[in-house]
Amino acid sequence: MVAGRLAGVVVAASVLVPLAQCVSPPEPTTLVAQGVAIAEVFETAEPYSARTLDSLDLAVFFTAHPEYSSDSALVADFYGRRGMQFAWVVNDSLSASAEAFMALTGVADALAPPSAAPGRALSALLQESLGEGGRIGLCDGCDTEVELRLTAEFFRFADRNYNGYLSRDLRDLNWFVPRTKKNVEGLIDSLAVGQMDLSPYEPIHPQYQLLKAAVQATREISGAPWPALELPSGTRVLGAGDSAGVVGSIRHRLHLLGDLEVDGTGERFDSTLVRAVQTFQERHGLLRDGVVGPNVLREINIPPDARLRTMLINMERLRWVPERQSPNLLLVNIPEYRLHVYEADVEVMSMEVVVGAQATRTVIFSDSVSHVVFSPTWTVPASITRNEILPAMQRDPNYLRDRNMEVIGGTEALPIVRQNPGPGNALGRVKFIFPNSYSIYMHDTPSVRLFEAERRAFSHGCIRLSRPRELAEYLLRDDPVWPPDRIEQAMNGGREIFVPLAEKRPVVIVYFTAWVDTEGRLNFRDDVYGHDERLASELFLAPDAVAAVAP
Repeated sequence: MVAGRLAGVVVAASVLVPLAQCVSPPEPTTLVAQGVAIAEVFETAEPYSARTLDSLDLAVFFTAHPEYSSDSALVADFYGRRGMQFAWVVNDSLSASAEAFMALTGVADALAPPSAAPGRALSALLQESLGEGGRIGLCDGCDTEVELRLTAEFFRFADRNYNGYLSRDLRDLNWFVPRTKKNVEGLIDSLAVGQMDLSPYEPIHPQYQLLKAAVQATREISGAPWPALELPSGTRVLGAGDSAGVVGSIRHRLHLLGDLEVDGTGERFDSTLVRAVQTFQERHGLLRDGVVGPNVLREINIPPDARLRTMLINMERLRWVPERQSPNLLLVNIPEYRLHVYEADVEVMSMEVVVGAQATRTVIFSDSVSHVVFSPTWTVPASITRNEILPAMQRDPNYLRDRNMEVIGGTEALPIVRQNPGPGNALGRVKFIFPNSYSIYMHDTPSVRLFEAERRAFSHGCIRLSRPRELAEYLLRDDPVWPPDRIEQAMNGGREIFVPLAEKRPVVIVYFTAWVDTEGRLNFRDDVYGHDERLASELFLAPDAVAAVAP
C-alpha cells in the first residue's frame, strides 16, 4: 500500500543522498554518444520530415505572437539545426514526440505564476486546431501555427521547469547563492528525435528527484478529509501507557504519513506508537521524547495539500542550486538550525546551530571559510550599540566594565564598543571567518542553553555553533602546528589569534523547509523567516492550487 509509506518511495536506488550532497553530472561520453546519435538522425540522406519552414514563416509567427519573441533566436537555431524541417507535425497529425512533450507540459500548470502557466495557451490552441484522431485542422497555415507554437512553448516550459519558474532577480527573495542557468537546446533536439531520457536536463541535485518521488506519494493521500486532532479536555500531553479515543486517530495518521508501518485503531499509547511518534518528531525537528503534545499535534494536523505546496516550493529552490558544488562543503540549513560538514560528498559532522532572529535574519548566500580566530574580540555592531548597549549604559554605569567591554572610538552619541576575549565574550572562544558583505560568520557562544530549544532563531544574524571546538579541530586537522591540545590552549588563552586555513572551505547557507534525509525520511521545518510564503505568492495561482500537481 503506497499511500501509507512515504519513506519507502524516496529511496533512490540503494543509496540515500544527504541534503547538500551533489552527484556527478552525466559522463561526457554519454552526452557525446547521445549527440552523435542525434546528429546521425539529422544528417541522413533522406529527410526526416517532408514539411519544411522558411524564414518568412518564422517572421510571420513572431509578428503575430510577440509573447514568444524572447526565444526567437532559440527557435530559429532549432530549425536551422534540422534543415528547417518540421519537428512535431507529421503529415496532418501530431508526432509521437509532440505527444510526449504535451504529456511533459501537462503536469506542472499549478506551479506557475498566473501570467506564465505552462501549456495553457498551447492546450487552447490544440483544442481549437485538432480534429478527431489528433489531426490538424484544414485551415491555411494551421500546421505551421501548431508546429511553431509547440516549439516556442517548449522553450518557455523548459526554461521554467529546468531553470526555475521565477526569472526575476533572486536577491529580491533574499537568496544570494549564485544561480546557474541550464542550456535546454540539447533537450529539444533529444525530444524531437524521440530520445525520451530527459534526466540529464533535470535539476542535478539529488534532492530534486527525492522530493519529486515524495510529491507523487503525498498526492495519494491528499484531498481526503484531514480533521484536526485534539487532546482530551484537561490533558496537556499523551504518552506511554495513556489511553484516549484520539490515540487511535493519531496511530492511523502516523501510518498514513509513513511513521508507523502497521495501521491500527487501538486507544492505548503503546511502545510501538512511542517509536512512531519519535520518528515523526525527528522528521519535524521536534524534541524526540515520544510524547504527543501541542507541537506534535500542530504538525500532524497540517494537511497533505499544504505539505505538497511546501515540497513544490523547495523543488523550485533546488532548480536554482548550482549544478556543481565542492564535495568538501560546510552547509547551514536555516530552518533546520543545523550545520552539515561534508568530506568527499559524505557527511562527517553535524551540529545544532542558532541562526538570526526574525528581525535580524541570517542571509542566504555562499562563500568560503578562510580563517579560524581563537579567543576572539567582538567589535559590537553599531545597531546593537545604538539599540542595546547605550540604553544599558544609561541604566548601569558599570555595564561595560562588568562585561569586559571598552570604548575604542566613535563619538559620545555612538561609541565604538569592543568586548575583549574571555568567558563571557559574545563570540565565545573561537569564530570562523568567511569574508562577506553581510558581516556574517560562525562562532562559539556562552549561551549554550539556547541549543536545547526546538526553534533556535535568536541571534543578530551570525551563526552560533553548538560544538565549535570540533569544527576547529576538523578544519585544522592537517596542520601539524595546530594539534588538539594547542587548539584548546588558544581557545582559552585570552589573546586573539588569527589562523589562516591552508585550503579554504566552501560555505553555503541555504533555506530548505522540506527535504529527504539520509535514511529516506521526508523532513519538514517551519518557515521561520516567511520565505516560503513569499515564494508561494510568486508561484501559485491560489494557496491550494497544488492538489493535481505531479511535477
